[in-house]
Amino acid sequence: MLEIYACRPEQSRGRRYAEAPAPTRNDFQRDRDRIVHSTAFRRLVYKTQVFLNHEGDLFRTRLTHSLEVAQLGRSIARSLGLNEDLVEAIALAHDLGHTPFGHAGQDALNDCMKDHGGFEHNLQSLRVVDALEERYPEFDGLNLCFETREGILKHCAKRNALMLEALEPGGVAHRFLDGTQPSLEAQLCNLADAIAYNAHDIDDGVRSGLLTLSQMADVSSFAHYHSLTLKQHPHLADVSKSRRLLYETIRQMLSDQVYDVIQVTRENLQSRTPQSADEARRSGALVSFGNSMSAQVQEMKSFLFKHLYRHPQVMQTTANAQIVVRELFEAYTNSPQEMSSDFSLRRETPRAVADYIAGMTDRFATREHQRLTGRQLFA
Repeated sequence: MLEIYACRPEQSRGRRYAEAPAPTRNDFQRDRDRIVHSTAFRRLVYKTQVFLNHEGDLFRTRLTHSLEVAQLGRSIARSLGLNEDLVEAIALAHDLGHTPFGHAGQDALNDCMKDHGGFEHNLQSLRVVDALEERYPEFDGLNLCFETREGILKHCAKRNALMLEALEPGGVAHRFLDGTQPSLEAQLCNLADAIAYNAHDIDDGVRSGLLTLSQMADVSSFAHYHSLTLKQHPHLADVSKSRRLLYETIRQMLSDQVYDVIQVTRENLQSRTPQSADEARRSGALVSFGNSMSAQVQEMKSFLFKHLYRHPQVMQTTANAQIVVRELFEAYTNSPQEMSSDFSLRRETPRAVADYIAGMTDRFATREHQRLTGRQLFA
């Protein structure tokens, strides 16, 4: 039961290459299936968020993060009458362009490419689905619908937007030039991404020992849900129940964020009354937190940045990861034949090298670095 402002597959702006419709699936379902069966999606299982793959089996990866975003997105979309299939497709594809070693790898690769157009993981995700996947006989990429591609391109620098606009006038980058919004489904995925990030980084941070529950009590929103959980379940004060206490605290915090998005978005939709998906794009940001919840989310984000992402142990790992990426870039630039033939034979060597490195998993990048340099930076 879709609302009037939801994206409908039968009203899609279409694919870059025309295809006959599938007999049993709509176009957004077909996009989701293509993403799940892609090589880039499978690689996400060995691409990390904060903690590298060798640091533990239970930490989140890009794959588990994408699944969590898809679950949150679908739940919220169902309540708002938005298109769940489109939300799921965007959520599953939004990190396909991420480098190995999380944001550390992205920053290093962007620095390596500063004289060659730079590197943006959102733009890279679009490159993956538009060009780098090689599965079909008649076209490169996955040939996804406009609406899915629009959602994948979450951020885009103006210079890249202008480049994309020249190649595809009025296409997925146009909104970065005219100030409109993406679809409501794409807006929803952006918020689901933020909700998932904070929740699982708290979990992973405490599991790793880099964060403690007493530290987390300095964050007012976490302290509120922690106290509420203990009030509802006093037996969780037992130290042997600390894991359950953490899970329940995070669950209640995450649930309230979801309910806040639903309530505030409904109020925004009632106020702006968009009568179509395109009208919703022209109505400003409609899927959002309320002011109070937005402040709580930002407080948590700032805390995690200071105490987890900038923790000395994480920073040391980050430094080594950036060395790996930079030295791989130098090695492949000087000796393109060391890459697979799909990349070594391309004319634009710097971009080919960036594409090759961005597609690597953490462990493959580590092995390649050791093979090419003889050095092992990760135990």
